[in-house]
Amino acid sequence: MAKIALITGATSGIGEATARALCAEGWWAIVTGRRAERLRQLKAQLEADFAVEAAALSFDVRDRRQCEAALGSLPERFRNVELLVNNAGLALGLEPLHEGDPAQWEQMIDSNVKGLLYVTRIIADGMVARGRGHIVNIGSIAGTQPYLNGAVYCASKHAVHALSQGMRIDLLPHGIRVTEIRPGMVETEFSQVRFGGDEARAAEVYRGVEPLGGEDVAEAIVWAVGQPPHVNIDEIVLTPVAQANAYYTHRSNIG
Repeated sequence: MAKIALITGATSGIGEATARALCAEGWWAIVTGRRAERLRQLKAQLEADFAVEAAALSFDVRDRRQCEAALGSLPERFRNVELLVNNAGLALGLEPLHEGDPAQWEQMIDSNVKGLLYVTRIIADGMVARGRGHIVNIGSIAGTQPYLNGAVYCASKHAVHALSQGMRIDLLPHGIRVTEIRPGMVETEFSQVRFGGDEARAAEVYRGVEPLGGEDVAEAIVWAVGQPPHVNIDEIVLTPVAQANAYYTHRSNIG
C-alpha cells in the first residue's frame, strides 16, 4: 500500500519542492493551498513525472471549517495520512511593532499558528488511531532568533517551535514522530509576499548571498522522514553558508 503525505502550502517554494521530493521517493501526495489552478497543474506533473497518485485540495488553512470540509472530502485511498508537512505560512511587512498593521498580524498568526493547529488536529487524530505517523513542522531560525522589525512574524514562528515540542510530548505514547525544520534564508516567493509583490525589494534580501532553495529544505525533510522507525529527528536548523544566524550575514560583491 502506498504511503500518503499531505503537504500544506504546496503551490510554490518549500511546499512544492517537498511534494516533488517525496513523490520521487514513491510517496503519494495530497497537495494543498489556496491557488487551485497551480495545485491542479502540480498534481498532473507529480503523477506524470513520478508515476504516483496525487490529490489536490484548494482551501485556506486559516478557516477551520474549510480545513474540516476539505480534509473530510478525501477519497478513501488518501485518508490514511502517514506524513503531514505543515508548510503553509507567510510573513507580511517589516516595520517596528508600533507602526505595524494589525490586519497583517492577524493574517500571519492565523496562517502560521492557527492554520497549523487546525490541520494537525484533524490529521493527528487519525495517526493516533492507527498508532503511527510523522508530523513535520516548518519553522524558522526566526522562531528562536527574533530580529529587528519582525516581532510578530518571529512570535508566530516561536509558537511553531513551542508547538513542535509540545506535540512531541503529547504524541509520545502513540509512536508518532515530530520534527521541526528551521531554515534560515530561503529564496522562494516568501519575500515577494512579505513586500506586497515588490520584486526589487524582495531581491535586495538575497543580494550578495547564495540562499537556500526550496529543494534544499525538501532534501532535509526527506532525510528526516527516511530514518528508521525508532529514530526521531527532533529538529534541523539549516542556513546558507553565508548566514551564521538571523543577525549575521556575509554579503559578497556589494559595491
